[in-house]
Amino acid sequence: MEGDLIKINDWLLPLSWLYGMGVGVRNHLFDLGVLPQQEFSIPVIDVGNITVGGSGKTPHVEYLIRLLHDKMKVGVLSRGYKRKSRGYVLADNDTPMRTIGDEPFQMKRKFPDVYVAVDKNRREGIQRLTDDEATSDVDVILLDDAYQHRYVKPGINILLVDYHRLIIYDKLLPAGRLREPMKGKNRADIVIVTKCPKDLKPMEFRVLTKALDLFPYQALFFTRIDYDELAPVFPEAVSLPTLSSANTLLLTGIASPRQMELDLKDRCRSITPMSFGDHHQFTEKDAARINQAFANLPEPRLIITTEKDATRLLSTNGLSLEVKKALYALPIRIRFMLDQEENFNHKIISYVHKNSRNSILAKRKDDGKPKDSHHSGNRPGTISFRDN
Repeated sequence: MEGDLIKINDWLLPLSWLYGMGVGVRNHLFDLGVLPQQEFSIPVIDVGNITVGGSGKTPHVEYLIRLLHDKMKVGVLSRGYKRKSRGYVLADNDTPMRTIGDEPFQMKRKFPDVYVAVDKNRREGIQRLTDDEATSDVDVILLDDAYQHRYVKPGINILLVDYHRLIIYDKLLPAGRLREPMKGKNRADIVIVTKCPKDLKPMEFRVLTKALDLFPYQALFFTRIDYDELAPVFPEAVSLPTLSSANTLLLTGIASPRQMELDLKDRCRSITPMSFGDHHQFTEKDAARINQAFANLPEPRLIITTEKDATRLLSTNGLSLEVKKALYALPIRIRFMLDQEENFNHKIISYVHKNSRNSILAKRKDDGKPKDSHHSGNRPGTISFRDN
């Protein structure tokens, strides 16, 4: 059911109140303009959340890449969580994972023709992507997990809400997992409830829509997880058994593997979950545990992991040959529910086209022409997504 993974530490609620005061003051300073927000003359789309942990950002960013990259030059800018580098880094096809982080590394491997960069300072990162000669032809920038980075004012703010950890039931850090008060959702242009069960009933959609209590300018969508074919992680991999006959070790280092476990439960003979923390860096000690857990499974047996975890497992020492032979990654994609895909695609493509740099330059040329007295002179026009 919705919100079933939320756990509140009531004894930490006084600290959550103090934390909320600090976050509230910061947001208020941005709302007043005391803390500056920067807009850019290029379409910028942010995909983020207001909770700690995974809500499906990477597959949703990848959905946007697939939607846009055949039509224009796409750039992705991420913080590069847990990377072993500093400042701005533009990835190429040989950039190691430790330099840019697991999620940017995954996206660069899957979409080599897309610009993938990391920078903790998103303003400087956007400036480098648009100004540097190597990337100056970028047409649209996707910000991965920058909902709280308010120094940048994106053209579209997409807020992801995990169905299993709905913000309406959660509390602020440290008692709960909210990064900011729930009213932070009001900054979103688009809200997507992610990881929904495939069999969600019409009444449940209506209940969720009412509970989220969005403004008229905010568009609400629902997505679920879908899966591509299993892909071997190591070259030593052998032909895998059919899922229906396999005793499967589900090996994950992501924040919220629950929906993946539920989806695979009916497809495999048995599921044995083995979970680590989000972005976990696997050690030789972890490898020994994985080897033992796999050895304990009866034949036929298989290990399934996520694409993100596969990038880290590739460089893990100590995995047995038997594990490498049986280790497969399960690529995921998101699917829109309620026949909403066309509507979502239209909103994104329409915004990007209307706010492309070519459109803005043309508009500024028009602004330089004589106008009727009721027009606003030569001030450059801006196009708001909320007016689309």
